Amino acid sequence: MNILLNWIVSAMAVFAAAYILPGVHVTSFTAALIAALVLGIFNAVLKPVLVILTLPITLITLGLFTFVIQALLVMLAARVVPGFDVDSFLWALVLSLVLTAINSFLQSGRLAK
Repeated sequence: MNILLNWIVSAMAVFAAAYILPGVHVTSFTAALIAALVLGIFNAVLKPVLVILTLPITLITLGLFTFVIQALLVMLAARVVPGFDVDSFLWALVLSLVLTAINSFLQSGRLAK
């Protein structure tokens, strides 16, 4: 049940971010659901591999390079998911920061219970 709730909240975050950020476009809530699902799969499968491959630069930047990895995954998801579009790398970076902040907030609330 938590996975379903996280998926719906992530889709709502993608949809809300598309409404707020002018460089992120989502045509429908269904596209936001698919984008959240694809981003979740990319974060579970590709992100650990990319973090390990870029470990030296991640250590040098004190972990900030993981935001770049996340932005690249957002851009990849935008290319794969129809109805989800990100104009540039900068907007993908901003979207990844917004999604990270929302997920961190939700995780901290869940730990407090």
